[in-house]
Amino acid sequence: MAPFNCELIDLRALVAVADGKSFLRAADLLNLSQPALSRRIQKLEAAIGTPLLERTTRRVGLTPAGQEILPLLKRLLEEMDSSLLGIIALGERQSGRLTVASIPSATVRFLPDVLERFAQEYRGVRVRILDLSATECAEAVRRGEAELGITLPVIADNDVIFEPLADDPYGLVCRRDDPLAALADPAWSDLIGQRLVTVHLGSGNRTALEAGLARAGIELRWFYEVTRLASAIALVQAGLGPSVLPRLACEGPEARDLVWRPLKGAEINRTIGVLRRPGATLSPAANRLLALLGEAWGKARPGTAPPGHE
Repeated sequence: MAPFNCELIDLRALVAVADGKSFLRAADLLNLSQPALSRRIQKLEAAIGTPLLERTTRRVGLTPAGQEILPLLKRLLEEMDSSLLGIIALGERQSGRLTVASIPSATVRFLPDVLERFAQEYRGVRVRILDLSATECAEAVRRGEAELGITLPVIADNDVIFEPLADDPYGLVCRRDDPLAALADPAWSDLIGQRLVTVHLGSGNRTALEAGLARAGIELRWFYEVTRLASAIALVQAGLGPSVLPRLACEGPEARDLVWRPLKGAEINRTIGVLRRPGATLSPAANRLLALLGEAWGKARPGTAPPGHE
């Protein structure tokens, strides 16, 4: 018996013509010219040794042999496509590297659990975390150094798009021996006249806080100013004064001896989300991580005190 000599595109050609009952529609679907499509059908018929299509001036139909072979070809193509997709997906899970830029508070709060789940599916994908400020996260995404940025909103432009995930409330953070910690329901007004610790005006956290204070008509006295949230927490730990910080920033181990409390009188939040380049196609690994982040944020309870804090 002579070997069966045809290509996958020949099989797809017959299926497309049979399903669409039109050479024109099938040619468009397969991105072929009609003469090229006809040659594919003829090649398949020659390999099988019998006509598979009947053509009239008004319609295209299957011959009895074509009707018999069509279900077999469809099943063959479906199984082959499924197997190839599985091989491709397996390869994507077994190798590669994913780089993510993240603000420190999101890194501490959400990434460990998310990455643990991610590693179960993409065991061979190495993950690189760039622990950066909000501004630095945006630049890393713009330059292509990171596929995703877990960060605060940036000024709108054509280089990046921001997709919000959740709001993170600002509240009082102080030592347990601070008189403010003894208040049943601390309010923004209780902070007036306090020697407060804050981060510098150029940071995304300070920008979000000042915008919220302006909307609420609240004026506070910033006495100590630092560059990063971790430094603000350190100054509070040292007893230099209380601060107003996002809830997530106070969930790391460096703040475990402090008290974080919501403040009455106005709700002020920062928005945390994902930053990416609009024209760039995310890798399958990045898409999966993005989905896991959405699930993690959905399980969070915005506005409540973090574990281990009052």
